[in-house]
Amino acid sequence: MSFNPKKQSGAALLAAMLTVTLVASFAAAAAWQQWRAIEIETSERARTQAGWLLVGALDWSRLILREDARSTTDNTDNLTEVWATPLEEARLSSFLATDKNNNVASEEDVDVFLSGRIIDLQSRLNLTNLVDAGKISEPALASLSKLFDLLDLQQSELLSLAENMRFATENNTDNLSAGQAYLMPQRVEQLAWMGLSSATLEKLKPFITLLPSRTPVNVNTASAEVLYASIPSLDLGGARRMEAQRGNRHFRNLGEAGQVIGTIAGELNTGGHSVATQFFEVSGRLRFENTVVQERSVVQRTGIDVKTLWRERTTVPKIQAQASLQ
Repeated sequence: MSFNPKKQSGAALLAAMLTVTLVASFAAAAAWQQWRAIEIETSERARTQAGWLLVGALDWSRLILREDARSTTDNTDNLTEVWATPLEEARLSSFLATDKNNNVASEEDVDVFLSGRIIDLQSRLNLTNLVDAGKISEPALASLSKLFDLLDLQQSELLSLAENMRFATENNTDNLSAGQAYLMPQRVEQLAWMGLSSATLEKLKPFITLLPSRTPVNVNTASAEVLYASIPSLDLGGARRMEAQRGNRHFRNLGEAGQVIGTIAGELNTGGHSVATQFFEVSGRLRFENTVVQERSVVQRTGIDVKTLWRERTTVPKIQAQASLQ
């Protein structure tokens, strides 16, 4: 066998190229794994920090509600109070100091934005009112029927909702037929279990809530649509007059609200209406880099005691969160 230096040189060159390729591939894979680990750790740390900040925001909201209860002289809740003013998105450095001299960090140091709001949940129709002592409540059903008509929704869905709420309240699975729900939902979003389509639920969301006990509608905070639905003989024009009137001065009692609607003032009653609130929703939103962390809580205020009933937190990409707000 003859020795060919050119062939040997070519084989050596090919082996060297393969070795370099393998080393480069392993190095790239290692670098990618390291980058991925750093990104995961960074994201987890950011989410944890965001979670603590949102917990702090919830505590601050509870303090606002507690102080509102302490300072209110007429025992009312209305839209002119501090809790009703939403916190528009602001840079976190507006609230935090980064050194002992209380010098606010530069915009490059803290690129985190916080926003939030408190909503009076008794400004909405409470679906828990649909069932009273194991039976469908006719006044609550009539109110929701008016709202369904106003929003051009199917009454058949309302009847299905009412029946399923009654079955869920009984918590009796022995007599259920196919398609009947027996688990009581805890969130408005879960009402699809009760026979509501996604389109119907989307239209209803601004006007309904689901609370752990029966509640009246606060006439100081309810929208014109909810006022219209909750007062049997009231037309939408009258509801808008009530809404406009309280903008000048809130109603201190149901008698003052009744003066606006005249002859049907008797339809305002303490069982279905009030001028104060126990249940509130606190929502907070923290935006940083490419991530948005959102938290929603329901709190109950009894006297000056404010307790959290439930809390949920979601993390979404910033692009998706921006699209949802448009």
